Amino acid sequence: MSATSRAPSVSRGRTPSRRQAAVRRRRRRWFGLLLIVTCVIAGLVAAPLFQKAIDELTLPLDYASIIRTEAAEKHLDAALVAAVIYAETKFDARTSPAGAEGLMQIEPQTAEFLARRSGGTGFQISDLGTPAVNIAYGTYYLRYLLNEYHGNLTLALAAYNGGETNVDHWLAQARSRGQDFDAADIPFPQTRAYVYKVLQAQKDYRTTYPRQLGY
Repeated sequence: MSATSRAPSVSRGRTPSRRQAAVRRRRRRWFGLLLIVTCVIAGLVAAPLFQKAIDELTLPLDYASIIRTEAAEKHLDAALVAAVIYAETKFDARTSPAGAEGLMQIEPQTAEFLARRSGGTGFQISDLGTPAVNIAYGTYYLRYLLNEYHGNLTLALAAYNGGETNVDHWLAQARSRGQDFDAADIPFPQTRAYVYKVLQAQKDYRTTYPRQLGY
């Protein structure tokens, strides 16, 4: 480079001023704040929908109007009916290996007994595949068991799962020893777990679906 060459000049117009830099920083801060607020609002809006999806997966509920109607007719807690269905099938109707049918897993022999008691002369076992019929018969059976065991829900649920004959035998043994009988004394692990499961689910359904179940 010759001695007479000059260094290239820098245009002052292209160099951001301090004021412009400050404006840009403020804009970035406001943009970041706006983004945070938007995310918070979106989260608040989406949370109930997200929670509803979780509830439906972990604690499903279908046929709420049928459950309310049948529970009211049989003087039962609607959450109890939902809890029994949850414990039996999780609202996925099917036939068990033992032949129990539908949402509330009613055995054909039990269904025929209930049909005779309730005057269901036109009843057929295939009718248990209809949700409304299945819930009607299941709630009728629950009310029958509660009456048989003088309102003792633990005994009624144990009989629903383990059979009246077994429950009567357990009660007779406890009474012969001069002892009380509660859920912890149920000798069948499956039936004991069933009773606890229904009682907990009853509380969960009351809390999770108060409007749907008529509370």
